[in-house]
Amino acid sequence: MQFTARAWTSRVERAGARVSTDGKGRCSDNVFVERLWRSVKSEYVHPSGPASVRALERGLGEYFGFYNEARVHQALEYRTPAHVHRAESRRPTEG
Repeated sequence: MQFTARAWTSRVERAGARVSTDGKGRCSDNVFVERLWRSVKSEYVHPSGPASVRALERGLGEYFGFYNEARVHQALEYRTPAHVHRAESRRPTEG
């Protein structure tokens, strides 16, 4: 299925996300997604080899909690994504 197909985009929108198909910034967005999934595969999927889909789902939930709340990231000046997000949320908006 194409990611621009109405069946896909309507599901994404019902989940509360916005769909952008204009391509602006897409390549730079992809860097972060690729880096995330590289980490998921090398730090969770390959080492633990979940035995079932249920174990994979549970393990991914735990891993993403770790990834966001506990794992520091060099690109974020050795802070966690959650720390950076909370700091950004507290900043006053310009305008």
